[in-house]
Amino acid sequence: MKAPLSGSSSLLRGKGRLSPYLFTLIAFILFVAILYGQDFMCVFDEHLQSYSYSDKPSSTTQRVKQHKVPFAVGKTEEGCDIFSGSWVRDELNRPLYEESECPYIQPQLTCQEHGRPDKDYQHWRWQPHHCDLPEFNASLVLETLRGKRMMFVGDSLNRGQYVSFICLLHKLIPDDEKSMETFDSLTVFTAKEYNTTIEFYWAPFLLESNSDNAVIHRISDRIVRKGSINKHGKNWKGVDIVVFNTYLWWMTGLKMKVLLGSFDDEVKEIVELSTEDAYRMAMKSMLRWVRLNMDPKKTRVFFTSMSPSHGKSIDWGDEAGGNCYNETSLIDDRSYWGSDCRKSIMEVIGEVFSKSKVPITFLNITQLSSYRRDAHTSIYKKQWSPLTPEQLANPVSYADCVHWCLPGLQDTWNELLFAKLFYP
Repeated sequence: MKAPLSGSSSLLRGKGRLSPYLFTLIAFILFVAILYGQDFMCVFDEHLQSYSYSDKPSSTTQRVKQHKVPFAVGKTEEGCDIFSGSWVRDELNRPLYEESECPYIQPQLTCQEHGRPDKDYQHWRWQPHHCDLPEFNASLVLETLRGKRMMFVGDSLNRGQYVSFICLLHKLIPDDEKSMETFDSLTVFTAKEYNTTIEFYWAPFLLESNSDNAVIHRISDRIVRKGSINKHGKNWKGVDIVVFNTYLWWMTGLKMKVLLGSFDDEVKEIVELSTEDAYRMAMKSMLRWVRLNMDPKKTRVFFTSMSPSHGKSIDWGDEAGGNCYNETSLIDDRSYWGSDCRKSIMEVIGEVFSKSKVPITFLNITQLSSYRRDAHTSIYKKQWSPLTPEQLANPVSYADCVHWCLPGLQDTWNELLFAKLFYP
């Protein structure tokens, strides 16, 4: 006779019947699973969501680790789209600083100094539909940047946002503890007490181009060089927060010239691509640079969408031939989208970003800025060259409907940047 299996007498009784002890154990496990199964799934789901910020591991055997978004101190409330809202009049809290109090504003943006008769453009606040923007906290920004570098990279519109950012901070820093210097394409604001720099780097295409000279860059026949992101990117390495933009300089027509070799080649190989394909090339290059040079666990990357211009009054229903000159009111059509903003470019951005695993925060300032035909520098700026009698007789002909007065709209861009940096 065979010996019975070890331990079988404690679990089995008779012919295959469950013992009361085993039956009770199984019933208890099923009860707990039913009662708390939803909670277990919630916990698991939270781990997946917290991990979505960074790239997934190459091996499925690696543990999923919870990863806090760098610099975050809180979260934007659920269902809040801070880029969807309306402009509200705010005489009490706007502007956030006075033009005369910020010595860093370029004379091309000091509208009051150059004779603008009204200040209405300074008194508008952006109000999201279903939540409030957090108040810009200069102390929090400076403490967060202690020992770190922040950089804005792009064209003159990004430089305007950069200067606005400095204007929002500098009053907290004693005069002998701050400085601003320019070295060719690089402008550096230093806050010595905080051991931090906030910088701007001129690269209107992000890629190498024939418009890279920070002073002499007014070239109508613009050319970008394929695969050249590192020409400028070597100057961006080591930053902790970077804010990119590029759009306006691509708008030379339906085609863009792309150099396949080097600008030093005696015979240059140049091809023409559609603006969308050339822009797509630049976006992919930017994201590749970010992937190779920015640590998503320690750094943050932002991209500011296209800044609208208001060069055609017919866009908002006025007679043809006008522009932003003499405009002091907002566009109240919520669906307004000017002809200057190519939706095809927005589609390229959406396409490229959606396919990328690189964590990048998109600052969608286009729609909210489109309503602000009143906020441009227009004729109230330092002119690059003396105006002709014909121009003086027709101010519309020389009004700048691209750039923005400071203080003004671009302070709101930085409030949005602040919200996404600290409350993603």
